Amino acid sequence: MRIATDTGGTFTDCVFLRDGQPQILKVPSRSKQRAAAIGEAVEKALAAVGTSTGAELHLVCGTTVGTNALLERRGGRVLLVTTRGFEDVLEIGRQARAELYNLTFAKAPPLVPRALRIGAGERLAADGAAVTRLRPAEIRSLVRKCKAASPGAVAICFLFSFRNPKHEAMLARALRAAGLLVSASHEILPEYREFERTSTTVINAYLAPVMTEYLRETHSQAGQALRKSKGSARSPVRVRVMQSNGGIISAERAAAEPVRTVLSGPAGGVLGASYAAELAGLSKIISFDMGGTSTDVALLSGETRVTTEARVAGLPVSVPMLEIHTVGAGGGSLARFDAGGALRVGPQSAGADPGPACYGKGDATTVTDAHAVLGHFGGQGLLNGAFPLDVERARRVLDRDKGSFATPEKFASGVLGVANAVMERAIRLISIERGHDPREYTLVAFGGAGALHACDLVAALDLRGVLVPRFPGGLSALGILRADVVRDFSQTVLLPVVGTREARGKVARQLPRLQGEADRFLAREGFAARDRRFECRLDLRYRGQAYDLSVPFDGDFVAAFHRAHAQAYGHSDASWPVEIVNARCRAKGLSPRISLKEVARAGPGADARPESRRNCTFAGKRMEAAVYFRETLLAGHTFSGPAIVTEYSATTLVPPGWLLRVDRYGQLHLSARQGRMASRGR
Repeated sequence: MRIATDTGGTFTDCVFLRDGQPQILKVPSRSKQRAAAIGEAVEKALAAVGTSTGAELHLVCGTTVGTNALLERRGGRVLLVTTRGFEDVLEIGRQARAELYNLTFAKAPPLVPRALRIGAGERLAADGAAVTRLRPAEIRSLVRKCKAASPGAVAICFLFSFRNPKHEAMLARALRAAGLLVSASHEILPEYREFERTSTTVINAYLAPVMTEYLRETHSQAGQALRKSKGSARSPVRVRVMQSNGGIISAERAAAEPVRTVLSGPAGGVLGASYAAELAGLSKIISFDMGGTSTDVALLSGETRVTTEARVAGLPVSVPMLEIHTVGAGGGSLARFDAGGALRVGPQSAGADPGPACYGKGDATTVTDAHAVLGHFGGQGLLNGAFPLDVERARRVLDRDKGSFATPEKFASGVLGVANAVMERAIRLISIERGHDPREYTLVAFGGAGALHACDLVAALDLRGVLVPRFPGGLSALGILRADVVRDFSQTVLLPVVGTREARGKVARQLPRLQGEADRFLAREGFAARDRRFECRLDLRYRGQAYDLSVPFDGDFVAAFHRAHAQAYGHSDASWPVEIVNARCRAKGLSPRISLKEVARAGPGADARPESRRNCTFAGKRMEAAVYFRETLLAGHTFSGPAIVTEYSATTLVPPGWLLRVDRYGQLHLSARQGRMASRGR
């Protein structure tokens, strides 16, 4: 039994298989007991499909626990042990200022205060040779100091340990033997750049206590749900977690390396969007995931894009992560007026409790309330009517908060306009500002609120059109369910490229060790040799550069680097010396493939019939819109706006002048001009 969950700020989404086909359900998230919502979702999923004695439950989770702990500074108490004299690397950071023109910018304090940063009497040279050896007496002294500080976890980051991990490994063994939770940099990120390596290791230690407790509770909740299911008292439970790099990993490994899960949920959304685009025959897409608290956008052109230069909550995280940009604009985002009287939306959110005013408990204006007042839910509520909306309560709240706006409806339109502007900037950042022409891309809109805003954003940015996948409110969970087991291995090598053949020989002596580690990892995860895949890459740069580009380790990788540099920066120089910075190996264990079946096709001349008609507001104008149930739409159906398409997990707005077409997989294609997308998709 395979079940995937994605815990968001408002709802916890669950996708499971019934007769080999994905099904979706949603339960309200619990801000203080997130694992309890997962237990509830698993219990409902098991009740829907039934279980058999001895059946094993495979639960795969996407989670924002790590992200939220960083944003809210709710991680564990961390003690940092580093080479003596380098205790302040974490605080000094880089010379670059986060906000160059902000005269009142205040740098956030480091995760580890000065009193909890300890210098060790050891030193390695740049080539890894021991200058000052770490003596047994020094190790015993460090263990005593660490135990006396009573930390939740200890981070170890010695100078040049990526060249020689012996000192870190000796201290890590001693601290673990003393019962302490340890994150060592040679295990987390054996790469050069002292600040980024220290920051990433500290973040891992900071999140480890929180993630360990969360995963323990998740396993317990899933086990309880399974025991409640008939005949499953002895069934085993296996929990895996979505990583930021687009692959899943065991709960045990996620607890040891939680830094790899800080963009867990959004990564699942990118995988889901990529699959939806594949079904539609689209190669260039922008994924647009608008949930209850935030919006995540990513640009995909044939493959998912991975970076090792991400920042989360202003802190560098140098493990591989999908390139995802997040902004604080979601269905639960709060609207307010700032000190200058300007209308703002987000990043504060009503969350799951109390939620938007129209949910019945909230008492502040949110984006969802604005949609409710404007009639954008077609009078159907949420979850196919199982979650009714209190529109009158939302109207009263908007009337109270409207400020200088004449009516609640005008205030609601203003709230949506500001929210759209925030999300438009996010899409511009990942497309136009990085040299991509948005006219070549289709917006894949999902999340509970994505299809409510998609057409406005496409019109503003002149994108090709909108694709609304199946299960839009649970697409991240579907992506998580389809994900492979993935782990990235890396090692700094710092080799000059004299000739491609010579460089290949030098790197070829480094990669077997990484690939051996990768192969042993997949064997421990239970994958047969036929289901193991390996991808080797090199990070290269021109001599004198501070940063690098990653290219596959096949063919003429130097020529590939020149092409990648020209594409990324607009120029390259084949005559300039090139250096190999890092060697990388990605291990992938192939999961069983899940594929959506085609939907029934409409007969010749059979038109889609609306279930009802409702008055609603588009672009400030009140008009009548046709309301369709998505479950009744068949392949080949087409109709024009104004219209509203409601379904269990989301609502789609079709503005006046827009055309909607249903493809053979039941996905919705929206275009502002008839015929522009007529040949797109299948």
